[in-house]
Amino acid sequence: MAVERQSLQALLQREPFIRRHVGPSQSEQRTLLANQGLHSLSDMIGETVPASIRGAELALPDGLTEKQALDTLKALARKNTINKSYIGMGYYNTEMPNVILRNVLENPGWYTAYTPYQPEISQGRLEGLLNFQQMVMDLTGMEVANASLLDEATAAAEAMALCRRSSRSKSNVFFVADDAHPQTLAVIKTRAEYLGIDVVTGDPAKDLDQQEVFGTQLQYPGTYGDINDISRIIQQAKARDVLVSVASDLLALVLLKSPGAMGADIVMGSSQRFGVAMGFGGPHAAFFATSEKLKRAIPGRIIGVSKDSRGNIALRMAMQTREQHIRREKATSNICTAQALLANLASFYAVYHGPDGLKAIAERVHRLTTILEKSLSDMGFQCNKSYFDTLSIKVGSEQQAIYQRALNHHCNLRLISHDSLGVSLDETTTPDDIIELFDIFMGKGKALDLSFVDQRITAGEATGITDDLRRTDKILSHPVFNSYHSETDMMRYIKRLENKDYSLVHGMIPLGSCTMKLNASAEMLPVTWPEFANIHPFAPRDQVQGYLALIDQLQQALEAITGFDEVSAQPNSGASGEYAGLLAIRKYQQSVGEGHRHICLIPASAHGTNPASAVMAGMKVVIIACDAEGNIDVNDLQEKAEQHSDALAALMITYPSTHGVYEEAVKTVCHTIHRCGGQVYLDGANMNAMVGIARPGDIGADVSHLNLHKTFAIPHGGGGPGVGPIGVKKHLAPFLPNHSVSPVYDNGGIGAVASAPFGSASILTITWMYIKMLGGRGLTHATEVAILNANYVAQRLSAYYPVLYRGQNGKVAHECIIDIRPIKAATGISEEDIAKRLMDYGFHAPTMSFPVAGTLMIEPTESESLAEVDRFIDAMVSIRKEIDQIEQGKWPVDNNPLVNAPHTLADLADDTWQRPYSRETAVFPSPQSRLAKYWPTTNRVNNVFGDRNFVCSCLGMENYKED
Repeated sequence: MAVERQSLQALLQREPFIRRHVGPSQSEQRTLLANQGLHSLSDMIGETVPASIRGAELALPDGLTEKQALDTLKALARKNTINKSYIGMGYYNTEMPNVILRNVLENPGWYTAYTPYQPEISQGRLEGLLNFQQMVMDLTGMEVANASLLDEATAAAEAMALCRRSSRSKSNVFFVADDAHPQTLAVIKTRAEYLGIDVVTGDPAKDLDQQEVFGTQLQYPGTYGDINDISRIIQQAKARDVLVSVASDLLALVLLKSPGAMGADIVMGSSQRFGVAMGFGGPHAAFFATSEKLKRAIPGRIIGVSKDSRGNIALRMAMQTREQHIRREKATSNICTAQALLANLASFYAVYHGPDGLKAIAERVHRLTTILEKSLSDMGFQCNKSYFDTLSIKVGSEQQAIYQRALNHHCNLRLISHDSLGVSLDETTTPDDIIELFDIFMGKGKALDLSFVDQRITAGEATGITDDLRRTDKILSHPVFNSYHSETDMMRYIKRLENKDYSLVHGMIPLGSCTMKLNASAEMLPVTWPEFANIHPFAPRDQVQGYLALIDQLQQALEAITGFDEVSAQPNSGASGEYAGLLAIRKYQQSVGEGHRHICLIPASAHGTNPASAVMAGMKVVIIACDAEGNIDVNDLQEKAEQHSDALAALMITYPSTHGVYEEAVKTVCHTIHRCGGQVYLDGANMNAMVGIARPGDIGADVSHLNLHKTFAIPHGGGGPGVGPIGVKKHLAPFLPNHSVSPVYDNGGIGAVASAPFGSASILTITWMYIKMLGGRGLTHATEVAILNANYVAQRLSAYYPVLYRGQNGKVAHECIIDIRPIKAATGISEEDIAKRLMDYGFHAPTMSFPVAGTLMIEPTESESLAEVDRFIDAMVSIRKEIDQIEQGKWPVDNNPLVNAPHTLADLADDTWQRPYSRETAVFPSPQSRLAKYWPTTNRVNNVFGDRNFVCSCLGMENYKED
């Protein structure tokens, strides 16, 4: 009976999530270890990770099952209160069409794709982003748009920096209109401080002419709802060579005269209300558009139109694709990511509704706003007379009473000053909502006859948009916005684009430094729960207790994982985290009388965002050399740290190193910096090789950012979203980002670095689930298997390709770099040729030419099974044998499967096949490719043609006839 009871008890135990997350089974792990001549994972860690940095077990509980974690999170979600939000300020209730929700947001074919650096297998999301750019250009009236930025306030800060770079003025003053969103002003002020810019606010109609400025930021419509004719302000500014940036609203621009038509230089804002939930602040795609003359200075990514080797239309990332890695400390921005998934969601919203649908939504919102304004004005309330969807209502001493009545009705209004309330309507607002709002303002007074008020408006009473500010030009006339309005057509269009892309649903994405691991379904589910999705970032704190508890628990877990004393979740990308961490260092040093420190040491191997972030923080970059093994040259570091000791502010390092090894001297490096008066910033891009094994805070780092979209399972989304929280030691904790609208801390903190107090809060649920389901032991095991997989790849490939860098005992960390330069010297075949040929085998390429030109950096992650890792290795071995054919003269250097890759269906059907290898070799190079063939939809893209013929807008459908 005891045996039976034990057996039953075993059956009752739920399967742990770790078995679902980690790819190799226990028996496969033994095979992987045997390949290394090892008996256990602990033996492998002992041989790979320096003993000096290894720490104790993670102080986190064991993992929960998927059901247990979801039930626990649902209990937290129920602590949030979903009130109807009328707060506005750039955040609105919206309705994502279900065809987009199910087929894009909830579809791993879209959310697990990587940034489209390999355009031949990214044509789907590239087309979606090109549609986004076209949508933005149409609505803003501008000539060029990028493929999104992080959020509206960051976009405004980037606009200020662009104005500074592009202006001929010698002034260092930037003027911000006093009706800008307050969170936008806060981020602008944060950014301005270390760029040497003075920010002045005021009424631009009265005060702008009184200032000598290089640029100005206007809001149209204003944060309180007013729609001012900004054309005169723009004309006066341009007459003085002042560059003008305008923050606007896409739905308002459906009806309003465009800023471009008024002469604006830059137009930016948020696309959130185009179907993307508020999510307590994000993620949301900012838009950014400029005049033609500023196109070379635009931050972020631009999708451009080029051609492939067959002369067919092909899309690619055009300008600014890897600016930070090329220009480093001379880069104009540290932005290296975007909000691609969110931008695609917004573009699909516009495609599905089309110009007529968007106009109907905008007209309905404005009509309801007009009814409310007329009704309240009739009752003696003073409202703004120009508006699109937002009213500022003067209520005097009744402010708190009306505000409380709204709360009793489960509605959130905006508090303005001491005597006014704000009401912003949106596409979810109904006539019943207007009646309820009237009741809230009137108390138990007169009932609203909505139809009577509507009849008055129909009879010709003025609305909130004057005729001279009404839009008269056509918008969204391109066929893509006028073709897919039935759900059937939209579903098929989305699927057609998805089929052009490669994502984790197809196979392994072995990108070094980018950690393309499993994004589990259970982790993704809560993102769309209403209790998380439908919360305004500035909702009263008593309504978001579940969110605050989740964020607090997540921050505590990250503190345990990193060894830091406090964590901020506000930065909404890795680059934003870098910037916030460096600001914390600078603010701390100012607080102790060492504000003169400004030198930042950065190894030559560092991520390109590191030097760009340092410059943005007002630092001077000094490069540290690397030795022949790829490690920091400790002698060079010590020499330069001593040389600059009086002015040394910080060292920025990545650990394990960008070269994929655990550097033995890391503690010595940190001690050297501290001895010379500096702080240590550790870039957490490679944290997937540290979780549960070593902690940055124990190694000697003072601050580090974490890429939740790398180590902690938030999906890459085809180029964003990302989250980059920072952890700090106790002395830096008072200098974490705060927020002026919704304070994170009662006292202290630096200015905001994002629009919302907790950044992209809705996707923090993903990392919360990841940590809860894996638990302390599971997180450690995931790291061990990631290192095991990487060393297996390095061991097997080393017989065919040189492995460039190794650490102690010949081991690598979680990634390895193979050197293609000897192959290129011998045959002319480059790392790009190998990358493109891998597509024929059904793989996304490893990271090309970073951190060393002419190399491929491979990271298998812990989520890939032995079979999939072997499939990748076999493909690389097969490609090496193909290179041997070239080297032996059997295939010409300029006509072989590598230089012609990738091969498409058009190649297979070619009637004039004139190549020295067969069609079978071209498209079915391996047995696996016959079983499950992934077809690139375009041949190799011509980057030179795209650079010479810059087009970033949608072409007519006739241009795609050959597709």
